[in-house]
Amino acid sequence: MTTTSSTADLGAFTGAAQPAPQRYERAAVVPAAVVVPTGPIPAAPPPRTRRGTWAHRAIQRVRSAPLSLWLAWGVIALVALWALVPGLFTGYSATVGVAGQQLQAPSAAHWLGTDALGRDGYARLVFGAVHSLSGAFLAVAVGLVLGTLLGVLAGSIGGWVEDVIMRIVDVLLSVPSLLLSLSIIIILGFGTLNAAVAVGVASVASFARLMRSEVVRVRRSEYVEAAFGSGGRFGVVLWRHVLPNSLTSVIAMAALQFGSAILSISTLGFLGYGAPPPTPEWGLLIAEGRNYIATAWWLTTVPGLVVVAVVLSANRISAALTQGRT
Repeated sequence: MTTTSSTADLGAFTGAAQPAPQRYERAAVVPAAVVVPTGPIPAAPPPRTRRGTWAHRAIQRVRSAPLSLWLAWGVIALVALWALVPGLFTGYSATVGVAGQQLQAPSAAHWLGTDALGRDGYARLVFGAVHSLSGAFLAVAVGLVLGTLLGVLAGSIGGWVEDVIMRIVDVLLSVPSLLLSLSIIIILGFGTLNAAVAVGVASVASFARLMRSEVVRVRRSEYVEAAFGSGGRFGVVLWRHVLPNSLTSVIAMAALQFGSAILSISTLGFLGYGAPPPTPEWGLLIAEGRNYIATAWWLTTVPGLVVVAVVLSANRISAALTQGRT
């Protein structure tokens, strides 16, 4: 016998009335009132284009740039103007001296004094910028192009090609850069152009090693694998996907190598392997003034400080490029 039948029999036996079953009704849902605006509907803001977004980000980065970065760009801009338009900064000749004005101290007429031949020190410093900067640009271009080519071949092809290229890179890295540059200059001959080529060849190994590591990293990315899986050709995928995404670190290294190239070219000029006299190259200016450092200290000190300032500025800009704060 079930519990329900037992309860019914108990009610019938006692004569008690059973309560009617309760019914639960669902409450009606009243829709919320819709407020219709009576005034004019404001127009939607225009969509932000990619150009506007890039410009906004560029402005924000410029505003947030530290003072040291501004100073670095200012030094590089000033030296670049010296190289491009030296006549705007001085009216003296860099190679012709004035009789009777040898080894004069800095004054209003000669801001950085004169050398042993009566030539204006400031004019030689300004006109020497074109030789030092052009040599540094050529050295960076040689190292960047050759190193990028070798790094891309090693990282993308792999196999025995990578082994051969990287073993050559290891040999070049094992030789000091200054010694390698001197060896190349002895083969090519003296001069600013040959010194720049020698410094550039000495930096090929560093560019190739960095580029190879970046290519290998990007080559294993999912979007590159998807491009190959969708039928993309090797050269097209390499040009459109691998190479553009591998150049960020290499460009930052190029800025760093620019300062190192100026220092190396100035060192070679100081040792007598650079531009011949009377070319106003910065390293040669330091070498010519060392004989008079006791009586005319400005002939060596000022060009040396300019070289240090340019190298430090290039290093600061390279650090900013690495951090993505340009």
